[in-house]
Amino acid sequence: MGYALLQDNYLTPEEYLEGEQFAIEKSEYVRGEVYAMAGASDRHVKVSGNAYALIKMHLRGSGCSTYIADMKVRIAADDTFFYPDVMVTCEPSDQLAERDYAKHHPKLIIEVLSPSTEDKDRGSKFISYRKLASLQEYLLIDPRKYYVELFRRQNEDEWVLMTRSGAEANLTLNSIGLTCCLADFYDDVRFD
Repeated sequence: MGYALLQDNYLTPEEYLEGEQFAIEKSEYVRGEVYAMAGASDRHVKVSGNAYALIKMHLRGSGCSTYIADMKVRIAADDTFFYPDVMVTCEPSDQLAERDYAKHHPKLIIEVLSPSTEDKDRGSKFISYRKLASLQEYLLIDPRKYYVELFRRQNEDEWVLMTRSGAEANLTLNSIGLTCCLADFYDDVRFD
């Protein structure tokens, strides 16, 4: 999440969605306030793209849709809209025309960490994401090293954290039936 844009008035979700269709830069919406999105690093873009490509190929023909960076998720219970780095929805209603600009029922959300968003991704965003009844897993990927944190829903109010580190470590995403190696997310990423 970036910085708050100056607002004279509270924006309704409908006003935000209408304006976002024509905006030059992306912004996220949190309870009436709009926040400009910052640009991403080379590593961030590569890791996001690798995760998207891996999942997209895995889910081909499954009826699920995989989205990267430019698709919003709406958390109606929290009056927010975010742009996850990658998300998967298998809900048919998310494919309807009225859901063309925001999805409501993701089962997997992936955020690639950056210094400017890491605290929000682990904190306020995750608090909002947990209000999505459809969400089964939330994956945080650190683009600076081979390290991920996977939060898996156990029941409505309980999430279990699993961490994996090292290029050869395996990760299983139960929500989409995928087991992969951490190195798959880091293809073509340079570590300094």
